[in-house]
Amino acid sequence: MRIAGDRAGTVTVYWLPVGDGVLWATAAAPLAAYAEADPNPAVLMATFTVRGVDVLAEDSHFHTVRRVPPGHALVVESGRGPRTEPVPVPARTQSFTDGSSDVRETITTAIARRAAQFGRISSDLSGGVDSSTVTSLAAARGPLLAVTYTDAHMGEQDDMLYAQRIAHDHQQITHKTIHGGRAGVQHFDALEDPDLVPFTDTPSFTLGLLAIKATQLAPAAAYGSRAHLTGRGGDDVLDGVATMVIDQYRAGHRMDALHRTAAFARTRRAALWPVLRQAARTQRAGYPRALAALADSIGTVAGFHRLGTPAAEMLTWCGATAGAPWLTPAGRSAVAELVTARAQTADPDTAPGVLHERLALELMGDGHATFDYISRHQWGLPIHAPMLDNLVVDACHAIPGYARTQPDDFKPLARAAFTGVVPDYLLQRRTKTPFTGSLYAGLRANAPALRGILSSSRLAQTGLIDGSKALAALEGAVRGEPAPLAALHGLIVSELWLAAVRSARSSWWEQVTPQRQEVTR
Repeated sequence: MRIAGDRAGTVTVYWLPVGDGVLWATAAAPLAAYAEADPNPAVLMATFTVRGVDVLAEDSHFHTVRRVPPGHALVVESGRGPRTEPVPVPARTQSFTDGSSDVRETITTAIARRAAQFGRISSDLSGGVDSSTVTSLAAARGPLLAVTYTDAHMGEQDDMLYAQRIAHDHQQITHKTIHGGRAGVQHFDALEDPDLVPFTDTPSFTLGLLAIKATQLAPAAAYGSRAHLTGRGGDDVLDGVATMVIDQYRAGHRMDALHRTAAFARTRRAALWPVLRQAARTQRAGYPRALAALADSIGTVAGFHRLGTPAAEMLTWCGATAGAPWLTPAGRSAVAELVTARAQTADPDTAPGVLHERLALELMGDGHATFDYISRHQWGLPIHAPMLDNLVVDACHAIPGYARTQPDDFKPLARAAFTGVVPDYLLQRRTKTPFTGSLYAGLRANAPALRGILSSSRLAQTGLIDGSKALAALEGAVRGEPAPLAALHGLIVSELWLAAVRSARSSWWEQVTPQRQEVTR
């Protein structure tokens, strides 16, 4: 028997050896409670202190509970112990031109199938290319409610203009706009009482958006939507990662790779030679060697200094994040041990672009899974991300990442696939709205609640992070200083998760008496 989730990790399989067999589930927490296993702090800390590392691999957020990596299957058969093995992927590589038609077909089918199945549907309509494409394709199948969220900071960008124009040009769309300022919601609201925060199987970044999502999805729930569509995953399938330039070089397209690297440095407003030197270093080094070097550097505070410009760092295999200096010696030891373990099992033949593409896809898949879980249980509304479907991922990734994207262009694959299907003005868009201002405003407004979460940090109480350093970073963000926003968000949701986790067996399992049942034939 083979048991598998999907390629993006929106459905993940976990398992636990029990006697001569296994228990498996699509959630780790029940299995952890069965085994009375504690959370794995090294995994928790690594998620916001290192990058470019397959933090989970075949582990989970709990000791002893195993994870089936996305794209793999758990194999259970008589006479052999349980094991995991890759699920075959269609062995094909397509050109940009040939592959774009497959991309159009699979994404259109993924959306049409949901429209036919659920009938009454809703969608996010941020105004970005991904959500607007999903909404436009869904509106071609029938009426839907499109919801756009904005606030004072996002309103300074052009998302709303695109969203309004898309809604105006599709008669099937009923458009609802939510303004966070007028609705009285912003980032990191609703975290004053951690006991009221919903528990998810893995730490969820959605918790930082809890009040916003509740307000945003309320019109969809009132509309009677049976499925809410989002453009999540569009960046992971329609775009590419920076390190794909090194994959291009390795594939023999050396001059094209050099030109792309120069264009990348130019678009990032970075000096060319440091970027080229870093690309060359990454090309020469293998992934296991890079991981081993990272593990060594984590053991010393000096290892946390930036290795180069931000643009050059984007072309590295892996590294420490801005949250890494929060680790105590014990915390550094735990994370270094995890990275060392990954170095020992890393594929020496993997390419940096393919690696980073997979890690980004799995991170998005996990984020979607926790958002969907929260929405179903809090607001009774399933969330769907058609871009993360297996067939969509396979069709997009059949085109090499360096062919899907260009440093001086914005999602050319979306334009090639959907010209004539969605409005041209959308496909010609070259901007993407940043959320930094909204995050800073939310941190500032909710500083008291966030101070409480970090002051009672369980990771700090166990001596794994220096709570004072994390609090100092929060205070800097409150003052508007440059701050490690992603690391702060990661630490906050990790602490909320640790506070909510229930590992006692009785919290998930009960003993029942077998009942005899007579069947008359």
